[in-house]
Amino acid sequence: MILLKNLLKSTFVFLAITTFGCATATSQETKKATPVTQEWKDYWYSGKAELTRYKLEQVRYGESHEGDAVMIFVTEDFLEDKQVKYERGSKERVKSVLKLNNTKRFWTGIYPYSLITSSFSPVDGQSTIKVSTSAQEWCGHSYSQINFRNGKYEGLLHSYFQNEGDKEFELESALLEDEIWAQVRMRPGDLPKGEIKIIPGMQFQRLKHREFQVESAKATISTLEDAALSTQALTQYSIDYNNINRVLTITYETAFPHTIVAWEEQETARDGQIMTTRATRTHSVKSPYWGQNSLADSVMRQKLGFK
Repeated sequence: MILLKNLLKSTFVFLAITTFGCATATSQETKKATPVTQEWKDYWYSGKAELTRYKLEQVRYGESHEGDAVMIFVTEDFLEDKQVKYERGSKERVKSVLKLNNTKRFWTGIYPYSLITSSFSPVDGQSTIKVSTSAQEWCGHSYSQINFRNGKYEGLLHSYFQNEGDKEFELESALLEDEIWAQVRMRPGDLPKGEIKIIPGMQFQRLKHREFQVESAKATISTLEDAALSTQALTQYSIDYNNINRVLTITYETAFPHTIVAWEEQETARDGQIMTTRATRTHSVKSPYWGQNSLADSVMRQKLGFK
């Protein structure tokens, strides 16, 4: 009888894992999303990228440092299995993604910081496939990456810091802070609201040297009118983390193409002072920048506000 009970118990556990566990992974991989419109396709499949420069005020070492941020949005073909840009061969496992290269440059005292995060979000609305971040400054550099596979995120970190070193880790499937930017540009109406599970942005993780983990937060959406940011109606999407003293607010134009005009990151220092990182749009162009690499093309930098 005991043997029979144990057998029945084992069978139930196995069925629960295979049934409920697989259902969760499948629902995340094949989640439904609002289809993109023809207007969206005309804008993003035009053979050009959208480059937007922002004036940056970056909090670091308890002070605000001036710098530049640039967001580069572009659609491209992406290999689902190898999780790299498609360049040749069979197109059987190719997905169209909206890629974002999110860059920051700023100086602290005598030495500079340079950060870039690349995210690859399928146009069909499935989970962001891959996010990678590299950070360079005069003390050294680091690289981190997460890939969505089998219903979860597989990650790695390479760092020159002793406490970090070379690591591999796994994270349960959750909203990525780094995918919100693409969601704003594709489907702002589908942004989650209320209590959410979220993985903080990789640049935040790097600057704070935090362990990668899923956090809880509250997400809200509000409207705004600010002529200094835009003549159009604006929407703000805010994420208030429950266990981190941090609030991220992204401000974008309500009307298509939902251009991101500014964002803020508020954090509370140990002394209770609220410090704010700000980025405000200054210039924007659409351009096939990957082919503009000659000396004659250097004039394009001026169109983005760079000297």
